[in-house]
Amino acid sequence: MKFNSVLDNLKIYEAGKPIELVVREFGIDEKDIIKLASNENPRGCSPKVIEALKDEAKKANLYPDDSMYELKEGLANRFEVKSENIIVGAGSDQVINFALQSKANENSSILMAKTTFAMYEIYGRQTGAKILKTPSHTHNLDEFLEMYKTNPDISVIFLCLPNNPLGECLDTKDVYDFIEQIDKDTLVVVDGAYQEYAKVKDANKEIDVKDMITKFSNVLYLGTFSKAYGLGGMRCGYGVASEEIIKALHKLRSPFNITTLSLRAGIEALKDEEFVQKCIEENFSEMVRYEEFALENGFDFIPSYTNFITLKYDNEKKSSNIAQNLLKKGIIVRDLGAYGMNTIRVTIGTPDQNSRFFKIYRSL
Repeated sequence: MKFNSVLDNLKIYEAGKPIELVVREFGIDEKDIIKLASNENPRGCSPKVIEALKDEAKKANLYPDDSMYELKEGLANRFEVKSENIIVGAGSDQVINFALQSKANENSSILMAKTTFAMYEIYGRQTGAKILKTPSHTHNLDEFLEMYKTNPDISVIFLCLPNNPLGECLDTKDVYDFIEQIDKDTLVVVDGAYQEYAKVKDANKEIDVKDMITKFSNVLYLGTFSKAYGLGGMRCGYGVASEEIIKALHKLRSPFNITTLSLRAGIEALKDEEFVQKCIEENFSEMVRYEEFALENGFDFIPSYTNFITLKYDNEKKSSNIAQNLLKKGIIVRDLGAYGMNTIRVTIGTPDQNSRFFKIYRSL
């Protein structure tokens, strides 16, 4: 069977190994496995969400409210915008796809950092567009601007703030200075999947979403409930932008694109900011333990504004070997060797999970 040629060089996104796979491969008891690979919130979601879902499950036979009125109102109140400025997706991934389908094509290019969220490139290649990456692994705005000025066909720019999978984050002032130099017909996607973490650690990284989309009519801000809110399994994300952009994206959205349970989970999660803040505070308290562990054991790390940390090795150690040896002991982490970096990414777990990580790592 022949398929569209755009699929020929398209790589499949490799998600973090699930616990069930490790059980099958290594025969390890499920209770002895710790998943620190996919940046989920190890503390789970708000108890209020769990209670609400027990009731909502009774409506599983009904389609969700396709207007998503209550969730959009909650997000609109949070960001002080109108519900018309918001689109909801099955994870922010789906909104990324909408954005690219609306602007990119075989006659245009898409600009991103060398090492960033893989779905930008995967969805981008599906449009037939050319993928352009900066020389630096992390976000270097001078490189972004130089490439933008020398490639007039760039239709979409991705800024991941903070950046996944590395964890670094630009100052918001520098981001504003950069966007001011971008043509208004170029869509700038600001991915804030980890913004809840960044703004707690450093106020200079905080994005005022209302201010950003008001000043820049060409910016699409992305958010998700998968990280700080602990709802990765619910697949609920959103985009915030000018009404013009949101109207265009809605033309690509299929009806009922998130589930009844996902919708309710997002609504209830927004009501319990106290739970989220406690999770974030513990996250950064535990991150200090990883930073100290790295320095004590002779390797480096990338300062992180997220719920994960990227550990860096010299040539004497291979990240792939470390990740595999940890896996055999029931610790799932993410090897970033495929990005051309001798690093592993580790989600910051609970205190007990982290203590076990340190103990097992020392025994390798």
